[in-house]
Amino acid sequence: MTNTPTAAPVSPAGAADPSRWLRSYHPRASAAARLVCFPHAGGAANAFVALSAALPEDVELLAVQYPGRQDRRGEPCARDLAELAAGVAGALAASSDDRPLFLLGHSMGALVAFETARLLEEQGGAAARLFVSAARPPAQDWEEPDLALVGDAELVAGLRRLGGIPEPLLADPEIAAEILRLLRADHRALLRRAGAQDTSVAAAVTVLLATADPKNSPAQMAGWARHTVRGHEVVTLSGGHFALLERPAESAPAVTERIRGDLARGQAAGTPDPEPLADLVRELMLEGLAGRPPRLTTDLTALEAAAGRVMAPEAFAYVSGTAGSGATGRANRAAFDRLRLVPRMLRGTRRADTSVTLFGQRLPTPVLLAPLAAQQVAHPEGESATARAAAATGVPMVLSTFASRTLEEVAGAAGDHPRWFQLYLPSDRAVGASLVRRAEASGYGAIVVTVDATHLGFRPAELDSGYSPFLRGTGIANFTSDPAFRAGLPADADATAAVLRWAQISTDPTLTWEDLARLRGLTRLPILVKGILHPDDARLALEHGADGVVVSTHGGRQLDGSVSALESLPAVRAAVGPEVPVLMDSGVRTGSDVLKALALGADAVLYGRPYVYGLGLDGRRGVEHVLRCLLTDLGLALALTGCASLADVGPHVLANGELR
Repeated sequence: MTNTPTAAPVSPAGAADPSRWLRSYHPRASAAARLVCFPHAGGAANAFVALSAALPEDVELLAVQYPGRQDRRGEPCARDLAELAAGVAGALAASSDDRPLFLLGHSMGALVAFETARLLEEQGGAAARLFVSAARPPAQDWEEPDLALVGDAELVAGLRRLGGIPEPLLADPEIAAEILRLLRADHRALLRRAGAQDTSVAAAVTVLLATADPKNSPAQMAGWARHTVRGHEVVTLSGGHFALLERPAESAPAVTERIRGDLARGQAAGTPDPEPLADLVRELMLEGLAGRPPRLTTDLTALEAAAGRVMAPEAFAYVSGTAGSGATGRANRAAFDRLRLVPRMLRGTRRADTSVTLFGQRLPTPVLLAPLAAQQVAHPEGESATARAAAATGVPMVLSTFASRTLEEVAGAAGDHPRWFQLYLPSDRAVGASLVRRAEASGYGAIVVTVDATHLGFRPAELDSGYSPFLRGTGIANFTSDPAFRAGLPADADATAAVLRWAQISTDPTLTWEDLARLRGLTRLPILVKGILHPDDARLALEHGADGVVVSTHGGRQLDGSVSALESLPAVRAAVGPEVPVLMDSGVRTGSDVLKALALGADAVLYGRPYVYGLGLDGRRGVEHVLRCLLTDLGLALALTGCASLADVGPHVLANGELR
């Protein structure tokens, strides 16, 4: 038998008894935050003793003690996960402690932690962040066997393979029998678990992924992104399935850093209240009164001309250029101009709820930053500056395959803010698969596969300047950092060789719908197909594994004289039905444009060139300025048409109800 530390029970409060559920091994009365830890299947509270000792004085760890563990065979194990979560939520409510709350669950404990966070929100409380380790998401099939049908010897062999339980304990028949009893009881509760795809919590989610875990892969863990409205990230730990518990010197700093970051940002009390509609307007007016006009124009349609005066001519030609005569670009804008909104009066709308749920994840706004390549041509910090601005303004970012910063760098700049990854399927399938795996491991919540640029459009502005950022090494960072890409280069390859290989494999004009089906087999992340204009193509995308579509003309950069994206939107929506997520880009410039797209059936829009013009004009501050203007304009447009939320938007906000 082993000796375990004596736990100091948490003091009971009210009718409930927190000490039945919560134990503190290293009480820290002056700690600024509480970290509540949920054991794995068959585990007990003392699994977290080492982690508790490794935490700094400003974080106190409370370990959950599931019923049936504290006094061997003293009481039966819980029947299901909901019962466990309800017990912990009640104990936390009864503890009368108002310090910010963070939850951490290992393996099965992650599901209990998730349910506890959800129950706390239902009861008016909130957890600031959910840490999960070695646990597939609630909506995934865990593919676990019924352990009642598995023999003791096989179970013990499986436990040895995973590690985490000292060999002397497994060698002791009495202790081993008790471990297996608890393990089987937990798995009975787990087998009855059926997580909903669209269940989410307001807490940010940090996945602690062990690099040598034989049971859980990055692809399996990526689905946690759909279960939070506050952002998702993956942090890698060295070691196996029990790395969180066995390597506290590595896991404790990762946990502490995020807790302190949330406290510093003031996010530990829950999601901040949305900005009142007129805050930016009031702020700019007061600054003007003090003789400080804005650095950049608030006219989002004037940004292009302003950027053209400061950006390098060849860089501006690359960002602003369109195909051929520019007819498609003009058609995109003309379509918005033909629609007219109908104002409605005295609706009492002080705040407009702009949140939208996509793939089970609640996003704060129906605007995402469109994937625009090689942003370093506009500003030296490129996509990293954009990612920080997006996180600061609550706008999710879609990162281009052809970014000038690696997807890992951009994930670091974005922190726990929601982000997606746009994929050009390369002709080298191993490189494509590697990019998808990296996106999953870096916390990107969806894959946006672009299908309308297998051939490069005829773009006079770029051709006349003889300029391609990619052939100068800008915009290929995700390739030069990729192990599968590098494997195709000779050992002595220089930068020129890398550029030439990129040019050979970066896109594939032979792609068919079957390639989309193969991509579907590579990932469990939601897949959107970007570049759809015909309703039949929208149906084909769904038939071959897509979860949503993006109606797009590639910003008018591909086919000159094409139908506009906004014109195509209603037919695509009708083709896929009301439940399939449909996004739209191309030509969107103002908040009223966003509202018009939503009225015609889009769930959200991708916002493109204006934010890159802001990047070129003033770096991160320029992007933030553009996005704040856009979101303020959208909020006011909603309020002035009598819409308190996106649910109120429909064809009725348009004068004709349709494009003519």
